[in-house]
Amino acid sequence: MSGHSKWATIKHKKAATDAKRGSLFTKLIKEITVAARSGGKPESNPRLRVAIERGKEASMPAENIERAIKKGTGELEGVSYEDITLEGYGPGGIAIYVEGVSDNKNRTTSEVRTIFTKKGGNMAGAGSVAWMFEKKGYIVVSKKTIDEDKLMGIVLDAGAEDMVVEDENYAITTSPTELFKVKKALDDNSIKTEDSEITRIPKTTVKVIGDEAKKVLDLVNSLEEHEDVQHVYANFDLPDDLLKE
Repeated sequence: MSGHSKWATIKHKKAATDAKRGSLFTKLIKEITVAARSGGKPESNPRLRVAIERGKEASMPAENIERAIKKGTGELEGVSYEDITLEGYGPGGIAIYVEGVSDNKNRTTSEVRTIFTKKGGNMAGAGSVAWMFEKKGYIVVSKKTIDEDKLMGIVLDAGAEDMVVEDENYAITTSPTELFKVKKALDDNSIKTEDSEITRIPKTTVKVIGDEAKKVLDLVNSLEEHEDVQHVYANFDLPDDLLKE
């Protein structure tokens, strides 16, 4: 959990840079479009609600979000995207689970396989590593925002499963169905969140150090930079100094 929490926080900060490049907007539009296929009302579609909130956090214009929803529901014509999941292993034997949205699964699979190979990893069959991760709601709150005991009381009363204290943040986990209830409790108490999402948390982690750790980070970053990849989950435990770099 600790390694996941630190990595998730760093990824959130990195998203600001991605947004400037426009790459984050492209990924979010794809995610909103696919999510909207299950219904264009965020209050009854948790996946869409998360995608819209991520779009707002990235300062995506409201008209872009609305257009992506309409493409997903079929009100507007657009490219046909579909979900794709890919699994594999990285340096040190770490497990990697990739979620993406693609208009050509064969192309995306081939390109992701090439990244794995070039960066010292290898693709694996469906189900190889998925069981190593649990789907959870995940919220990050800065330690500067509120006292630990007060925050713990609020989130546990709202249905959170756990809260871990990190160097700079509190990492709160919930069941996927309770994420929005806990988030609302924080909003109602005027507690700002640094991040909130549905994620996959590793059940156990693998410690990697030195050159191997740098190779792991290089592989994960390369996968995340692919335009069809939405999320990369891995069960690594990397040194703090390397993560901060």
